[in-house]
This record gives sequence, C-alpha cells and structure tokens, in this order.
Amino acid sequence: MEYSRTELLPGVFLSHLRSDKFKTACMSLTLLTQLRRESAAMNALIPYVLRRGTTRYGDMEALSRRMDELYGTAIEPVVRRVGEIQCIGFYGSFPEEAYLPGGESLLPSAVGLMADMLLSPKTRGGLLLPQYVDSEKEKLLERIRSRINDKRSYSLSRCIEEMCCFEDFAVSRLGGEEEAENINYKKLTRHYRELLQTCPVELFYCGKAGMKQVAAAFREALASMPRGEIDYDLGTDIRMNAVEAQPRYVEEQMDVSQGKLVMGFRLGECMEEPDVAAIHVFNSVYGSGSTSKLFMNVREKLSLCYYASSIAYIHKGLLLVASGIEFDKFEAARDEIFAQLEAMKQGQITDEEFTAAKRCVASDLRSLTDSQGELEGFYLAQVLDGLDYGPMELAELVEDVTKEDIIRIAQSVECDMIYFLRGLDEEEMDDGEP
Repeated sequence: MEYSRTELLPGVFLSHLRSDKFKTACMSLTLLTQLRRESAAMNALIPYVLRRGTTRYGDMEALSRRMDELYGTAIEPVVRRVGEIQCIGFYGSFPEEAYLPGGESLLPSAVGLMADMLLSPKTRGGLLLPQYVDSEKEKLLERIRSRINDKRSYSLSRCIEEMCCFEDFAVSRLGGEEEAENINYKKLTRHYRELLQTCPVELFYCGKAGMKQVAAAFREALASMPRGEIDYDLGTDIRMNAVEAQPRYVEEQMDVSQGKLVMGFRLGECMEEPDVAAIHVFNSVYGSGSTSKLFMNVREKLSLCYYASSIAYIHKGLLLVASGIEFDKFEAARDEIFAQLEAMKQGQITDEEFTAAKRCVASDLRSLTDSQGELEGFYLAQVLDGLDYGPMELAELVEDVTKEDIIRIAQSVECDMIYFLRGLDEEEMDDGEP
C-alpha cells in the first residue's frame, strides 16, 4: 500500500492509499469542526439531511436508483468524534473497474454524486426542505434518547460526561437532546452554509486508481465549493492531572439487575510527548484483552465482575475501565482495579503478559489493512494527530516497546472519576408498583 497526501483546494486535503487488495474502492469526505455543545447536534444532523436528496436526485428513492445504476455504489452519512474534533460527512464505496463489464471506471461518477450531496442539496427558496429537516431531527432525537437502552455504553458515556464536565469532550458526537429539539430548517441552513465556507475538508481514497486520477475527480467535483476564511484552529485540550486530589464519585440508580462500574483515569504526563505504540501496549497489558491483568485477575481469578476491560482514548489522554458487577461487590472490584494498576506501577509485569500484549496489539494493527473502513478511520485520526505512519509501521514500533516504557506510563496515570450505576432500593421498587 502506498500512501500520499496533497492539498487540492483551499483547506481541502486528499489522503490517497493505493492498493490492489480489494475488489471495491472506498472514499470519504469529512468536514472538520470543533466539538461544541451549542452546535454538535446541528453538525450531526447535516449529513443525514443532505443524504435525503439533491437538486438532480430529489429524494432518497431517486438517489438509491442512481447508486444502483452505478453498480451498487453506496454512500452513507458519517458522524464521528476524534478527541474534541467533530467529523461529519460521507463514506462511500464502489466496484473497481476491473470487475465491471467493459472496464468502466466509476470513480468520476461516484465522486461526483458524493459532491452533489454535499454541495447541491434539495432546497426551496435557498433553504433546506423543512420536511427533510424535521424528519431527520426526530431520528436524531431517537438516537440520542436510545443510548440509555445499552447500559454498558451508557455508563461509559456518563462517566466521560461527569469526568470532562468542564471540557468539550463531555459532548456526544450526536450532541444533546435539548439542542437538537431547538433545530429548525432556517437555522440549520445558515449553519450548513457556514460550515461549507469555514471547515477544513479531509478526503480519503483507497483503491487501484492513481493519485492524479483521484485528485482530478475530486478537484472537478468540488470546484464550486464556496470557501471563505478556513478555521484551522481545531484541536483537543488534554488535561494532564485529575481535577481534585481524590477521585470524584458519581452514583446513579436505575432499574437494572447488574451494576456498571466505570473508572476514569487521566493518562497524565506521558501525554506531553505521547508514545502511541507504548500506550497501546500499556492498555493491552492492563485491561484490553483476554490476557490482561483485569481479565485474568479481577474477572477470572477473583470472580469480582462479569466483565472488566480498559479503553484508551489517546486523542484525549483518557483511560476508562468498565466493568459489570454485583451491587455488593462495588468496593472489592474498585479496589482490585486500583491494585492491578498499582502492580504495573511497581513493575509487576510478567514476561508472558508483556509478550502477549505486544503480540495482540501488533496483530490488531496489521489486521486493519484487511478493511478499507478501518483504514479510512485510522488515517483520518493520523491526520488529526499530525502523524504520517501507517498501521504496519505502528505495528513495527510496538515491537520496540519495552517494559520500562509501560511502567512509566502506568506511573503517570491518575484516577479522576468513579461512576457507579446501581439498581433501585427495594423501597423504591415497591413505590413504583401499582
């Protein structure tokens, strides 16, 4: 795979990954904007409204017919959060010309259709259609409200909200319910046009076509994009230390049969010059795999939880430990999670743990090359972090990580938040009965 990057238009950058590995080509178009509570819901809504219809293909049925004509080309809205940058736009895929009758190239048509969705939405009087905006707004509200249905992911997001309550990272990629309810078609149209003028745009392509061919297709398709003063002042504020001397504690009660304990940590001083490969290995040793300390000790050996795993948000410098527990095992599980981190700080990492973690991380990174979608997400994150190496190069860096690197990271980690979702008391359950 050959990676290259260039600026096509003011503030419009193309990342090109040449590969003969896949039968389809993939592409994405992403607008970058700072994640903020007042605008996050509007940003999240825009690609879904744009996907409803263009001036040429006025509704989703017409768009679907056009994509069928392009041999099953697919283009879908995407809304992501990378650190404190909100990434909105489209992801698409289409068959490579070698697998089509007559060797027809779909690149110009597929890129043109994606650009039409962005630049030429169906409007009336220059405004986005109220019925499209209202319909997609209701769907967005349903997605925001439905997060409570998955208690595992809900507890993770609640811990982040409380731990980062003074930071933009507390805002969901979809925004908040109150802000979403206040969206109307006039307000959304104004915001959409402002984004077109000011947002940096990241384009991605992975397939057989060369850089010149892809660049020409995107440059022509986006030639009419209105551009003003581009807002390059995007980034993520990384807090090195916990907010208070002792971990803050938040408890919520719901009608659940299994408690959810989430512990939020700051990665600390290691984020001043982050060693991404070493952080991945540290996370694997601590809690991200089946050979980790949390899995082998908290879950398997001591049976303190149904699951226990850690997630590193490297872009933000956070580490979250999530576990499902019996309500009366809160203190024991909490203390053992702390104990396993303390063991790492003291250098208590066996050769078997260390070798298994490195092998797992390197394998996961190399497997990214088997999925165009994973590659697209990886390279977008690399661009936002100012890095230029691919997953294979990162896997090689993992091989060079030492135990001392892992111990230093563990020693810089501080607990900032403990969140516990527990069940209702018996009295409260009785009060709810008819």
